[in-house]
Amino acid sequence: MIHNSKLRATRRQALLLGASALALPSFAETWPAHPLRMIVPFTPGGSADVLGRAVGDALSRALGQPVVIDNVPGAGGSLGAEKAARSPADGYTLFMGHVGTLAVNPALYPKLGYDPQRSFLPVAWVARVPNVLVVHPSVPAKSLKELVALAKAQPGRLAYGSGGNGSAAHMTMEYFKLQTGTSLLHIPYKGTAPSVQDLLGGQLQVLFTGVPALLPQIRAGKMRALAVSSPKRLAVLPDVPTVAESGVPGTQGFEADQWYGLVAPAGTPPEIVARLNQEVNKALALADVRTRLAAEGAEPTPATPQAFGQLIAREIPRWDKVAKAAHIHLD
Repeated sequence: MIHNSKLRATRRQALLLGASALALPSFAETWPAHPLRMIVPFTPGGSADVLGRAVGDALSRALGQPVVIDNVPGAGGSLGAEKAARSPADGYTLFMGHVGTLAVNPALYPKLGYDPQRSFLPVAWVARVPNVLVVHPSVPAKSLKELVALAKAQPGRLAYGSGGNGSAAHMTMEYFKLQTGTSLLHIPYKGTAPSVQDLLGGQLQVLFTGVPALLPQIRAGKMRALAVSSPKRLAVLPDVPTVAESGVPGTQGFEADQWYGLVAPAGTPPEIVARLNQEVNKALALADVRTRLAAEGAEPTPATPQAFGQLIAREIPRWDKVAKAAHIHLD
């Protein structure tokens, strides 16, 4: 049996420890004590970089600490993602992920140095950038249904471009081909801009890529927009139907937007993740942030960390199926 004196001493120790714990500020209360780093896995100037800087600036104002952008391009974003995954889980490293790094790359790279779900915690879904399917004016199809009929009548004759093997434009079109049972010839380029130029020149017949790269040419009548990849029509292209509205068999519920969001290394304190999510969602409501996103054709998507995690979980098997069907593998 424990003597009363020992029991009283034990109680005193517990009370002292409790008092000490109350006297010490929690990690969340002292965070952030120095600048944060946001790893962007692409070169400056692209959509991921622009979105990262817009959100980073707003976070800097809200948190009272700079958010430093660290551009780490290479291997379809995998190099930056791997660097982020190996960073300390102390709340000071964020990663601007997107559909490629967090959903497509596991299907493309057999020796990926990170796992999108195990290596990271979802923080905030930032934005989505809808894709638009366009054709050269010489293509006789005036609707998506007519384009599908033309492609089926001439398998492999229509050529489409992308910003490279495994790029968002490549995967989006392969998903479209899989859903519609069509055959088009893929011509990969080193970036989106050269593919746009070749479509304008008539060397390509089809493109299915982000709206910002194509909108000026669509408005100028130099290419014809047939459908957008989003679940609803876009304010900037109100007369262009969604793929799902086209009436083409296999496209019911079709959705293939590019999306972007912040994750943190696995093990990051949950209270830090919750605070970051709160501040990012506030930032997405700010006029200056929305203006910067709109310039990229991006639509803000405030959501909980759980909702963003569910998006990632849904997207991984979908793009794995597309990669396998199209036999897409990258070293």
